[in-house]
Amino acid sequence: MPPLTGATIAFDLDGALVDSAPDLVGALNIILDEHGHPALPMDAARFVVGHGARAMLGRGFAAVGETLAEARMDALFERFIDLYRARIAAETRPFPGCVAALDALAADGATFVVCTNKRTDLAVALLDALELSPRFAAIVGPDLAGAAKPDARHLLYALAAAGGSRDRAIMVGDAATDIGAARNAGVPSIALSFGYSDVPPEDLGADVLIHHFDELPAAARRLLAR
Repeated sequence: MPPLTGATIAFDLDGALVDSAPDLVGALNIILDEHGHPALPMDAARFVVGHGARAMLGRGFAAVGETLAEARMDALFERFIDLYRARIAAETRPFPGCVAALDALAADGATFVVCTNKRTDLAVALLDALELSPRFAAIVGPDLAGAAKPDARHLLYALAAAGGSRDRAIMVGDAATDIGAARNAGVPSIALSFGYSDVPPEDLGADVLIHHFDELPAAARRLLAR
C-alpha cells in the first residue's frame, strides 16, 4: 500500500502553489494608477497578498500613503475583481517543482485540497486556467467554508470536502494565516520560505520549513509517519 494512502494534504494557493504576484499586484497597480498613486513593486506582494482581495486593497492603498475609507471599498473591490479575473493567469505560474511534487505525493497515495483565502470562484478559475484543478479533490475559499484562515473551520471544512480528516492531514502554506489555521485545527504544517509571508518564514511556527518543492514529499512522509 502506498505510504500516504488515506492522507489529505491541504495547500494554500497564492504564494504557495502558485506565484500569482504578477497578476494580483498588476491588477492592484491599475487601480492605484487610476487614483493617482504610483505602482507597487512586485516584491511588495509579501505585504499585500494572502488575506483576501479586500485586505489587499486596504494594504495596497496604505502602502502608498492613503487610508482607504470603508465606504469606497465595495466599488474598488468590484473593480479589482473585474481587472484580476481578466488577467487571472496571464503571468501566474506554479512555483518551481510544484507539479513534480504533486505527482510524487499522488503516487504515494495522498489526496489534495486547496484551502485558500481567495474567493472560491476565483481560485477555481485560476486553477482551471493552469490546468491544475483535476489534481484537487476540492477547492475551498472562505465563502464556501463560512470562515477564513486562520480560523480552524476553514481548514476542517476543506479536509472534509476532500474526504479527509484532521487525524491524517497536513497544511502546506507560506503565511501566518496558513500555519495558524493548522495550529487551530490540530493539524501539522509545512511552511514554504518562498511565498509572500510578511512574517519571517522561520518565525511562523510550522512543524517543518522547506525552501523548495523538491523537499515536500519527504517532509510530508516524515510528518505523517509520526
